[in-house]
Amino acid sequence: MLIGLAWLPRGIAQGFPESLPSPLPDLGDASSATLSPQMEKRIGEEAMRQIRARDPSYVDDPEIAEYLNTLGQKLSAASSGPQLDFDFFLVRDESINAFAMPGGFVGVHSGLLLAAQTESELASVLAHEISHVTQHHIARLLSKQSQVSAFSLAALLVGILAAKSAAGQAVAAASQAGAVGAQLAYTRDFEREADRIGFQVLEKAGFDVNGMVAFFERLQRATRIYENNAPAYLQSHPLTVERISDIQNRVQGAPYKQHIDSPEFQLVRAKLRSENGTPREALAYFESELVEKRYLSELATRYGLVNALVRAKEFKRADAELKRVQALAAGEPMVDLLAVRLRIESGDLAGADGVLGKALSRMPNYRPFNYVHVQLLQRMDRHSEALVKLADLVRSYPRDSRLYSMQAQSYAATGKQTLTHRAQGEFYFLQGSLAAAVEQLELARRAGDGDFYQMSSLEARLKEMRGSMGEEAKRR
Repeated sequence: MLIGLAWLPRGIAQGFPESLPSPLPDLGDASSATLSPQMEKRIGEEAMRQIRARDPSYVDDPEIAEYLNTLGQKLSAASSGPQLDFDFFLVRDESINAFAMPGGFVGVHSGLLLAAQTESELASVLAHEISHVTQHHIARLLSKQSQVSAFSLAALLVGILAAKSAAGQAVAAASQAGAVGAQLAYTRDFEREADRIGFQVLEKAGFDVNGMVAFFERLQRATRIYENNAPAYLQSHPLTVERISDIQNRVQGAPYKQHIDSPEFQLVRAKLRSENGTPREALAYFESELVEKRYLSELATRYGLVNALVRAKEFKRADAELKRVQALAAGEPMVDLLAVRLRIESGDLAGADGVLGKALSRMPNYRPFNYVHVQLLQRMDRHSEALVKLADLVRSYPRDSRLYSMQAQSYAATGKQTLTHRAQGEFYFLQGSLAAAVEQLELARRAGDGDFYQMSSLEARLKEMRGSMGEEAKRR
């Protein structure tokens, strides 16, 4: 995956002019978008369903997702105008890039996380992407496509996101190619607007605005080093001397504000590095970093070393190194989860349960703790306890598909077929597979072990899902 629809990669533009005649058309204000907020949300949700279901580079890691969303929500709360419900997610891709989609979905490439030297640099990119969303740039780009269904626009969007492959380029170019090419001239104005508003968001959220300049300048140096092979972020977000100068001028006029990186910023980066390559390669990397003392954070480097040791199944050494990590950051949630992972992988489920119990008492609402707790209960065949916990979690997070999948597993283990199929149906529904969801609910209806209340609720839900299928068929 390369890029959000508002910033098309060069592959999509092949066959179209690099720039259209000046002057550039007046973009108008954000209210000029012809796609309604509801339509934008539907497009984004449909695109996300396709990405989760089909894109192997989508990273389903609760700890990384929690970090990105915590950081992203802090930034989005500082943006002006109506607050949107943003969703930030990770894509495993070495290129330095990020992209935004309609409805507040923002993807971050793993390469960007590893390339950012400070949390303010990462935040500057997220603030830029948030601004593309809040200014409805994608809706304005698609304004001439307003009669096309949300499903069709989402399919076009996913095609463009897949454009790093030749096949993806062919699909995307064939879909509304003329309209896409005609909109390319808007890009520079969109970028300037996202820079200006993103800078304001970054400053208001309390980050170091120098991070935006530092990030762009480093990318520009990389462009010179690699000549025409520019970093992906510059291919999709064209960077000009004018843009850098404008940001530098804004920084000079802003008061200096030091921002101390959160421990999670470095821990997330270390986790990504520790999961790259083979366990031995990861282990060699962190051992070298510690010997040469090249690290930005000793805590993160030792954390990465322990994670690599767990991958390599060197549990005794991992336990010894973990004690050093805990001495540096007692009570850090990602460190607690590393301790739990070590115990689970080494077969000490009771020890993992004890560590997790203490961690949950400190941070009961930290979702990654709750996911692992349910999974641990299931591994220990304590499915009744898992179901009680899941019932509370589902009430708090009714649109979390992961919870329904775990619910289905525990219902199946306890022989509750009606509830197993019902939970699996809700999982498929949230994943966007309506036909599979309806099929599961029909299986639930025929299972024969549901009580009157369960069957009444099931019939009502089945009727809702069939209605959704009918609406989707009309939209297509």
